Amino acid sequence: MSDPIYMDAEIRPNRSLSERGFIVLIAVVTAANCASAAVFVAMGATFVPIFLGADLLAVIVAFLVSFHAAQRVERVRVTSRDVRVVQETSKASRVLWESPTAFTRVQVERDDGRTVGLKLALSGKEVAVAVALSPRERAEFATALERAIWQAKRERG
Repeated sequence: MSDPIYMDAEIRPNRSLSERGFIVLIAVVTAANCASAAVFVAMGATFVPIFLGADLLAVIVAFLVSFHAAQRVERVRVTSRDVRVVQETSKASRVLWESPTAFTRVQVERDDGRTVGLKLALSGKEVAVAVALSPRERAEFATALERAIWQAKRERG
């Protein structure tokens, strides 16, 4: 017999640039760097193209790292028995947090009316959740998470 699920949320980081957009951006940066390099070489600054190439390489590496990080998924699951946070990638998944629903607390950190942090806590231990969300989305998620935990506790009681 499986426990009823009160929340099964999947949080994915926002990716604002598609693969096609990435290629277009790199093409534009490459063209601008080549034009700049031609001007500097004509002026006699022969080492500038090396730095422009390093600049282009740094931009490519930064985007590739960002795309790799965007593949990480955080799953928050609330049942009447436990609250579980699992981090999933394309290769593996690992449990970041697991605690009994009856004793799990939701801590919301606010600054100037914005929700800047959301944590699950139990016996002095805590884990940050919904880090990839915007402050407004994090506030909505906190409300839904608190409601799911409350409903799960109510069922057990």
